Amino acid sequence: MSKIPTPHINAPEGAFARTVLMPGDPLRSKFIAETYLENARLVNNVRGVQGYTGEYKGKKVSVMASGMGMPSIGIYSYELFNFYDVENIIRIGSAGALTDKLQLRDVVAGMTAYTDSNYGHQFGFHGTLSPCGSYEMLNAAMDAAKRQGVHLVPGPIYSSDVFYGQGGYSAAPILQKLGALCVEMEAYALYLNAAAAGKNALALLTISDSLVTGEALPAEDRQTTFTRMMEIALEIA
Repeated sequence: MSKIPTPHINAPEGAFARTVLMPGDPLRSKFIAETYLENARLVNNVRGVQGYTGEYKGKKVSVMASGMGMPSIGIYSYELFNFYDVENIIRIGSAGALTDKLQLRDVVAGMTAYTDSNYGHQFGFHGTLSPCGSYEMLNAAMDAAKRQGVHLVPGPIYSSDVFYGQGGYSAAPILQKLGALCVEMEAYALYLNAAAAGKNALALLTISDSLVTGEALPAEDRQTTFTRMMEIALEIA
């Protein structure tokens, strides 16, 4: 029996492209669809989580929001991978810099994700899971960034379960010593869901604030101005 529609996605079978761009913010999803996609149509709006499918340079591409945090992207990416036959998900989101080598608006590609989350325990491995992004997608993103003249920084990222941690990010100094570039809240779950489904995932992140300098961009800028990250993702979709 078909599991489409799901409790969270009411799109019909075949509504999504093989590749889905996945920002956290539904308004960023809408911005991408209206700015970059031709013939874009709304295919999901359950709970206001907007998903669109259209064409970019003749390719069928979808974009749908994930919401915030690993539980949320865990649900949406699982349903897309396992019920809607999506092969690739590119998370396009914001992140906080953990190093002074990154400035506001720099773009990072998550090669692997560190975490202190329990999300990986459900897979039954009684050790430490260290999920990686897709090498093929990472390689394609690096090439696309080079063509566009964008400095894309690859490396490990940290996926946190909390935004307002009690006592702040007390682990930040340790993560910095271990080479983590930035902190965000979704990639770890996305990478594990992709691995379990035999699919592909990559996180492309724009630095929106810095835990080193205290600088931060306003919410509107995060919604509409992270175009370099979006354009890299669209080129490899």
